[in-house]
Amino acid sequence: MQPDDLLSALRDRRILAIVRGNDPDAALDAVLALFRAGVDLVEVSLTTTGALAVLERARAVLGPYAALGAGTLLTAADARAAARAGAAFAVTPGLTEAVGEAQSLGMPVLAGAVTPTEVALAWTEGATAIKLFPGSLGGPGYLRALRDPFPDVPFVPVGGVDAEAARGFLAAGAVAVGVGGPLVGTAARAGGDVAGLPARIAAFRTLAEEFPCPTS
Repeated sequence: MQPDDLLSALRDRRILAIVRGNDPDAALDAVLALFRAGVDLVEVSLTTTGALAVLERARAVLGPYAALGAGTLLTAADARAAARAGAAFAVTPGLTEAVGEAQSLGMPVLAGAVTPTEVALAWTEGATAIKLFPGSLGGPGYLRALRDPFPDVPFVPVGGVDAEAARGFLAAGAVAVGVGGPLVGTAARAGGDVAGLPARIAAFRTLAEEFPCPTS
């Protein structure tokens, strides 16, 4: 996946689904259920038990072109392991050494940042988009303030993003929002309500459709 491909996917889908949990089989089921339901931009957090195996198994089922990424990359070793497991893009919680390593491996990066200094550094270092994390810290008002000095930076708030917060962030100009539990539910943790995914997906898609994606 090229950086432009990830940015286009974020702009088109508006929802980045985040899968994390303590049951590898349930996490895999959740990933596959998301793709089957049309949410085809998915991150598997490395905090998930057996995350690398989940990525490998999902990639084998979904094929080489699925927009399947790895999140919570902290080290260069994390980035290398994620690439070997089939991750197409990398997501970091901050300006970790995984940012540069992932780029060197050809993976576009959604780099975590929260302060203006961090945003500027991440953007200068070639991040494809900025993961505003934790999004709940400042909320949509903080995103609006950040977009004043950084109008051309694509922001993806993550952390504490439920349906209400998603509406606020999209209205404030986020290109997409990263959503874990409120979208995936308990499916990835312990084989929970996969059957309820379509309804939750529909709710978040309705929110995304309310607001046109910003051009910058």
